[in-house]
Amino acid sequence: VGASVVNALSTKLFVEVHREGFIWRQSYSIGVPDAPLAKGEKTDRTGTTIEFVPSAEIFETVVYDYETLRQRFQQMCFLNKGLRISLRDERDGHNDTYCYERGLTDYVEYLNSAKKVEVVHDEVISIETENEEKTMSVEIAMQWTTGYNEGVHTYANTINTHEGGTHLAGFRRALTRTLKGYAEKSGMLSKLKFDIAGDDFREGLTAVISVKVQEPQFEGQTKTKLG
Repeated sequence: VGASVVNALSTKLFVEVHREGFIWRQSYSIGVPDAPLAKGEKTDRTGTTIEFVPSAEIFETVVYDYETLRQRFQQMCFLNKGLRISLRDERDGHNDTYCYERGLTDYVEYLNSAKKVEVVHDEVISIETENEEKTMSVEIAMQWTTGYNEGVHTYANTINTHEGGTHLAGFRRALTRTLKGYAEKSGMLSKLKFDIAGDDFREGLTAVISVKVQEPQFEGQTKTKLG
């Protein structure tokens, strides 16, 4: 409902769609069409242009924060490999363009480059798969560092689920089971006098988990936790 909500909260919204060989245009005022959809000239392009003016009567402020938009657009490009987004601020000339061909691998490298730690292994571990019905896919990238803190970032349908949820719980269980099983088989744990826990395996870990689900169930309206 994103575009519908933006339309309802804008004094003016103008949309131009290049589709099926023609240009289609329509404008709205507070969500109400100013006139019927107009079929314009022919075109061989495809794509959509939307312009909107948020209502100062509805919002406390209609001044957009460039850094908030910049961070979100960069995040979207990390989560959708090959996607290119350009952001330009015509108020002061700021502009940025993002495109990451390796997706989450680039994201993990970006996160670790901002930390004052060294990486334990040079290559980022990357996993990507989807179910047979193609109704769910998962992409994971991870790399261990010499730091002490665990930094796992989770997303569901590109929404930042910073409260975690089932995808984070599943990842942690699988990681612990896999590494503990390997350590036991190889005899690494034979001299330990205490039971090793999942937290021990995740120390210094930087990871990004991105799941795409056909019909996700979130806990609460803010969509910060996947059910």
